[in-house]
Amino acid sequence: MSSIIELTNISQSFHANEAKVTLFKDLNLSIAQGNSYAITGPSGAGKSSLLMLMSGLEKPTSGLVTYVAENKHKPLDDLRPYIGFIFQQFHLLPEFTALDNVALPLKLRGDNDAINKAKVWLTKVGLSHRFNHKPSELSGGEQQRVAIARALVFEPHYIFADEPTGNLDQKSATEITDLLFDCCRDNNAGLVVVTHNEVLASRAQQVLSLANGQLTHQVNETLEVVSC
Repeated sequence: MSSIIELTNISQSFHANEAKVTLFKDLNLSIAQGNSYAITGPSGAGKSSLLMLMSGLEKPTSGLVTYVAENKHKPLDDLRPYIGFIFQQFHLLPEFTALDNVALPLKLRGDNDAINKAKVWLTKVGLSHRFNHKPSELSGGEQQRVAIARALVFEPHYIFADEPTGNLDQKSATEITDLLFDCCRDNNAGLVVVTHNEVLASRAQQVLSLANGQLTHQVNETLEVVSC
């Protein structure tokens, strides 16, 4: 059964130098499982903050984030075990090997086949020769691939990615983009990607552009204002 993440009247603000900065206000948006979305816009517009709210990693200043399944609204926290997040800064555990970093989400779920599944996903991202290397022994691009494998290894219902190809060369970026969209399609997962990469954004079914507190929504070449 597919689900939908719903953002209702979402606002996000923070204080800087005793001044209140509002990134966006009263935003309404739905993210459907099985669909792909790209969030684009200038630096500082609040794209990563919006991604964090969608995934439940941050709470909004005001408004509500829930998910709907079987025609029932439920707390987003209930969906947490089924969400994969790819951080811009990787957040790998430095004392663990690449293999152990990827296997960790499965081990926390009590999966006895965690290591073998981790090997499969590291191989998919081109790191079969790096199983036993720690993050400090990997390049930035390789660390990004480990982070992507870790987010996909348990086949989540939703994948949230913050600039997932930002540290990769063009060839590697294309390979990782293919992997993300394949995972979305094959596992009926929702995919939401923050990106400055126009090629990656063009692969998404829907493009959300955030600028000056206004969100525009592009679907099949049709541009409409969703909220501001």
